[in-house]
Amino acid sequence: MTTLVEICLEDVGGAALAAAAGADGLEACAGLADGGTTPSLGFVRHCAGAAPGLAIRVLVRSRAGDFVHTPAEVDVMAADIEAVRSALGATADLGFVVGTLEPDGTVSAAAVRRLVEAAGGAPVTFHKAFDSVPDQGEALALLRDLGVSRVLTSGGPGPALDHLAVLADLVRRGGEEVRIAVGGGVRPANVARIVAETGAREVHLRAPGTVVPAGVSAGYDDGRRSATSPVVLAKVMAALGR
Repeated sequence: MTTLVEICLEDVGGAALAAAAGADGLEACAGLADGGTTPSLGFVRHCAGAAPGLAIRVLVRSRAGDFVHTPAEVDVMAADIEAVRSALGATADLGFVVGTLEPDGTVSAAAVRRLVEAAGGAPVTFHKAFDSVPDQGEALALLRDLGVSRVLTSGGPGPALDHLAVLADLVRRGGEEVRIAVGGGVRPANVARIVAETGAREVHLRAPGTVVPAGVSAGYDDGRRSATSPVVLAKVMAALGR
């Protein structure tokens, strides 16, 4: 069975590289240094146009920090979903990535229900906020009932390699109703092992490289930045026999 590969990115140009490498989908983000926040509508449009054959999943997270969101923050996230749907809903294989918790670490059913409703039938992934929930089995069942069709997780705090048995159990429990996408420290050197030991049908990762400016930077830093690397992409796909 082919393992689907999703590339998480925030750089203009990364979507085309992911498509050329043979990835199956991408997660459009901003602020990855802070764990990821909602990207601009312009960036989502760019990704959909640059990779028309890929599933485009849009991270919807109003701020960095914890995953306990106020009603006003949930309003903002719902409005972001509706804006993206309005702009791209008919022209892209579009989905959304959300994650909201209660102060005790359990899934915020009311907030997730609101965001799923805003998605209007587009598939919804619950992101790595899942790694913080106290009872993963209970959370998985609740998310299924709320209409979430996919969970992105490393199985617990830290990298996926630390939780292979837990991930295998989640893959089994989720089945086809809630697909498990394994993310968190997934790299070319370990992706084949992660898939083999968990039965994961989807993996999620960044493929970062460093861009060094050609000239002298006139800004407040040296101009270096992270961007999607075609070399890392190729290594991941080769490791999976793709």
